[in-house]
Amino acid sequence: MGRMADHADLDALRGRFARALENARGPGGGPDPVPYADNLLARWREPQRHYHTLTHLTAVLDHIDVLEAHADDPDVVRLAAWFHDAVYLPDRSENEERSARLAERALAEAGVPAEKTAEAARLVRLTVTHDPADDDQNGQVLCDADLAILAAPPSAYAAYTAAVREEYHFVPGDAFRAGRSAILRELLALPSLFRTPHGRLAWERTARYNLRGELEMLSLPDRPYA
Repeated sequence: MGRMADHADLDALRGRFARALENARGPGGGPDPVPYADNLLARWREPQRHYHTLTHLTAVLDHIDVLEAHADDPDVVRLAAWFHDAVYLPDRSENEERSARLAERALAEAGVPAEKTAEAARLVRLTVTHDPADDDQNGQVLCDADLAILAAPPSAYAAYTAAVREEYHFVPGDAFRAGRSAILRELLALPSLFRTPHGRLAWERTARYNLRGELEMLSLPDRPYA
């Protein structure tokens, strides 16, 4: 589900946003959720995106559904997912911070209580490091959902890596391989990629296999990702 998402897909996503927003803001209600959903949907469909698209957003939301029992506030986690890449320019380094500030403004205006708005923004900022504390259950769910692509089947993982390369098409091949390899090594050095029990059990082994395979491909003399 990329920029060519059909009306049914978009309507389903609007409904998912509206439910999370209404649950988060509680009985007091607030403005119509649809304009907020449409603003976010437009952002996720911008032309510079190849991986960070509606397909990624939908996958993160689906994985949050799987992990929601682990979260303290699943609907706030869902709202954070909507905003976590809402601002995305591949050549900029402050995307998460700008996305968090957007969440702070939009959720407050949409009637979400200040505490929950602050929590959603905190979660967005956490996706810079994907390193939630041991007692941060909301953070663990969002980070695991965001990184679940690392445990995708081989064809889906290959499509993911190709889409990431396309987003960074402006980076020369050697520089991209060096930077990507460094990221993969950092991930493989972590004691665990995933923090929720389900993530560790269902995704950890496959993700490490995929990361090691990609790292090996990046070192081949025929120079993939050029």
